[in-house]
Amino acid sequence: MAAQLAKALVVDTGSGERLQVMYNPEEYRIEQGNELAEIGVPGLAASPVQYVRGRTRTLTMDLYFDTYEQQSDVRAHTNGLVRLLHPAPRTFAPPVLLFVMGRFSFRCVLAQADQRFTMFLPDGTPVRARVSVTFREYTEVEFETRRGLFAGAPALHTVTDRDTLPGLAAAYLGDPGRWREIAGANDLLDPLRLPSGRPLVIPER
Repeated sequence: MAAQLAKALVVDTGSGERLQVMYNPEEYRIEQGNELAEIGVPGLAASPVQYVRGRTRTLTMDLYFDTYEQQSDVRAHTNGLVRLLHPAPRTFAPPVLLFVMGRFSFRCVLAQADQRFTMFLPDGTPVRARVSVTFREYTEVEFETRRGLFAGAPALHTVTDRDTLPGLAAAYLGDPGRWREIAGANDLLDPLRLPSGRPLVIPER
């Protein structure tokens, strides 16, 4: 008997939340390319082509959700996926995700999620949906803008089981009493509980 393919997962790398798809996609598509510029040279029939920059890779697929047998609202499943479009309230940055299916993984953000509902209960409750999603590859950029110039970005620290906010404040900021600055920069509701594996932004020293 052939081994069954592992269910695809969408993991929020910031919160650690895992969203398992109901059915693996039948196919997915990865688009990749370059932006090119033509150099106009008088007298030439064809202009020379110059590389400008690479385009961000995108991953697109259709995900299917069906709750007809349970007679429940399928939006209880699709809304969890659509919420990944919402940016963080302080940074306005989208959540960084990891799409995993078997041995394939793609670090990304959710750029688009189009919902199509195709079956309903007698009261109008949708029980079947197809969500067309587009994930855009995420690449960390180590710079910030300061007075019109590019300068080094604030440090990022990945939390371990032994970390504490005062300890991080002492190591990075030189003062354990500045732990509140780290908590505020990362919207930590409970500074005594640091989720292991979460990246923290460390304010400038």
